[in-house]
Amino acid sequence: MNKLLYILVFCLLAVNVSAQQVVQDTTTAAIKKEDTVIAQIAQSAVPPPKDKVKEINQLTRYGFKNLFLNYTYNPLLPYTMQINPNAEAFMQDYIKTHGASLQKMKGWGLPYFNLIESVLHQYGLPKELKYIAVIESSLQSGAVSSKGAGGPWQLMPATARTFGLTINEYVDERTDYYKSSQAAAKYLLQLYSQLNDWLLVMAAYNGGLGRVNAAIKKSSSTDFWKLQYDLPEESRTYVKRFLATQYIMEGEGNANQSTDSIHTTGVYNANPNLSATEEVSDVQKLTITGRYNAVSIAKNIGMPIADFNRYNPYFDKMISINGSFDLSLPSAKMKLFQENKYPILNDCMQGILNGACIPTYIPAPTAPPKKSTLHKKTKHY
Repeated sequence: MNKLLYILVFCLLAVNVSAQQVVQDTTTAAIKKEDTVIAQIAQSAVPPPKDKVKEINQLTRYGFKNLFLNYTYNPLLPYTMQINPNAEAFMQDYIKTHGASLQKMKGWGLPYFNLIESVLHQYGLPKELKYIAVIESSLQSGAVSSKGAGGPWQLMPATARTFGLTINEYVDERTDYYKSSQAAAKYLLQLYSQLNDWLLVMAAYNGGLGRVNAAIKKSSSTDFWKLQYDLPEESRTYVKRFLATQYIMEGEGNANQSTDSIHTTGVYNANPNLSATEEVSDVQKLTITGRYNAVSIAKNIGMPIADFNRYNPYFDKMISINGSFDLSLPSAKMKLFQENKYPILNDCMQGILNGACIPTYIPAPTAPPKKSTLHKKTKHY
């Protein structure tokens, strides 16, 4: 009887070991497949096809597990209910120092955010990554560091060329918002394939992959909050600046209405912040539905995006949440919109069908920001 029991136990152990080996082999094969997909995308001159984007989404969807309590940000819930408690302590001083300038950037920077977000969408990456360009350059295409990093993403020449950008005595494509965002997306995706955590990716984007790997080895952890003090001070602060910037942009709202309230109720009740009596008296309203976006409307009616945002705060967010929006425009612009309503909608829908709604024209800020202290000039390896 005992002999039969020993045989049974041995067989069960053998089956268990075999099952573990199958799981390990399957995981290894999946990792190799993901690495192959990412390598192909990094070498391609065009965004990946939709089936590849779907694969990337599955790969990167949990990358912010150390930032949000539930892996990803839910725009329908208050930001402060979701943020990891470890991220809160750093934010207060940063908000006091940079909160006002970042609030202004919400207005003049919207077309740039929309463009960058559309590129990140094309590559299956989280839209939160757009704030890297804020702390790198304050969205300035002409930003250049003392070490040679350039453009809104502050890419070093070698990195930029690796991911398909042209840099010579005649042209520097790092200053092109769309092309540099594509290169940055490829670079970020490549880093993610090696680190599998967006907070670690940002530390590597700032200080180099080697320093992050050294911190992982020293701390025996891949949790940013556990290994942060094994990173150079600049790199761990860089990650926290990203968190604080995102908090201000996504969770703080403005003086009229907090985004927490918008996320909770789905309703924006404040009146447009119009500056003159004649502006208020000339406003016309029209309830619209459909996949419109602010940049497409502003572009087609010849209206600066900053002005459009004054008349229609949180347009993109609210039409996305509610499916409709009470559009407010000066009478002349409203007439243009009504005359071109369906071509404008078609303009955006065509962009969506092609992968994302990318504006063909990005107007310059109405009041270019002064030199910012938001970013430090850092080298990207």
